[in-house]
Amino acid sequence: MAKLLIIYHSQTGNTEEMAQAVAKGARSVAGAQVTLKKALDATADDLLACDAVAFGSPTNFGYMSGALKDFFDRTLVACRGKVAEKPFAAFANTGMGMRNALDEIESIGGMFELKKVAEGILATGKASPEILGELRELGKKLATG
Repeated sequence: MAKLLIIYHSQTGNTEEMAQAVAKGARSVAGAQVTLKKALDATADDLLACDAVAFGSPTNFGYMSGALKDFFDRTLVACRGKVAEKPFAAFANTGMGMRNALDEIESIGGMFELKKVAEGILATGKASPEILGELRELGKKLATG
């Protein structure tokens, strides 16, 4: 039974909608357990307890949100070396088509020694039905290992 953790931050609701799509896809996999956590509420214990993780963020000032960065800052020491090769993927929302947040999340995933299993998914503004479909597929992929 796969335990998928989705950690995200959302200001406008767009990134939250994306997180919900990942969760919906994962929940379509028999036996999958899905937990959504806002970045400021997520802890190192949450990351240690899951089998796979997805990180979502808006792009703020060309970077991931401060809330998601805060999660990474708070948990690196407790998790590094203990989550090695755990599957992860990233998704982000941008107003200007900038991929920076995805690139930074994926880079930090490497510092945690997580294993990137899918290309990051980027939406500009409200996610299109096609992007939401890609996010549901991402959820399925993470839930099945």
